[in-house]
Amino acid sequence: MKKRILGTLLAPIVALGFSACTVEQTEEGELPDVEGGQLPEYDVDPIDVDIDWDTMTVRVPDIDINRDTIRPDTSGPRR
Repeated sequence: MKKRILGTLLAPIVALGFSACTVEQTEEGELPDVEGGQLPEYDVDPIDVDIDWDTMTVRVPDIDINRDTIRPDTSGPRR
């Protein structure tokens, strides 16, 4: 279960990492002839990404619910 959750969280980050790079063609290609051909060459420079983790304390309000005073909704079905 934890692996599935971790995979779900990391998949978009990995996809972003693969899509966040620049590709420049450095040499033209040629159609092969009887002797052979040449494939184009590319220079790929990935971007530099720094990920930092930090912890902080967040204050949230304390809510007390008294179930004895809750009235049922009698306004009819919601649409």
